[in-house]
Amino acid sequence: MLVVGLGNPGIEYQFTPHNAGFLAIDRIASEHGAVVANRHCRSLTAAVRIASRDVVLAKPETFMNLSGTAVQALVREYEVDPQRDLIVLYDEVEFSLGALRIRERGSSGGHNGVKSISGALRSEEWIRIRIGVAPELPAAAESARRQRKEYVLTPFRKAQLVVLDGVLDRVSKAVEMILAQGVGAAMNEFNKREPNSSA
Repeated sequence: MLVVGLGNPGIEYQFTPHNAGFLAIDRIASEHGAVVANRHCRSLTAAVRIASRDVVLAKPETFMNLSGTAVQALVREYEVDPQRDLIVLYDEVEFSLGALRIRERGSSGGHNGVKSISGALRSEEWIRIRIGVAPELPAAAESARRQRKEYVLTPFRKAQLVVLDGVLDRVSKAVEMILAQGVGAAMNEFNKREPNSSA
């Protein structure tokens, strides 16, 4: 099983909304006594056991817009069937901070990392967990779109990190449930609308 978190390498991006996928991978690794530090297939990786299954955790080092290059290399190296054995974790600016959604397939929704992966794999059939990071901005305004682009590369505030901490725990539990019981069970459990969610 291959679990990939999306983000940008570099300390300046570490705690930004666009790196929610990286932060989720680090949380999962930490909970299983691992550190994501092995350079392999243009990614930082770690091997763990989750729900009695061998799992490779990965953070591509190709920068967000070229995530597909690393994911394609990992899929080939580990002979992964993306439809069954690939989970990608990434930020979703259309969902409120703290929201979480699991899908078995879907379009990129404008997310460049997702677009890169689907292009490289020539498929949109792979499991994804979207981590809500949206700021409180008006949804339709052009200025809000510009603000969102800046926002995802700006470090979280302390209060936001508290909310993020909770959702990272839920992402870890969701990955474990997918591996133990299947994606359907995890979707039923975790795709519940949060009280303050815009999704």
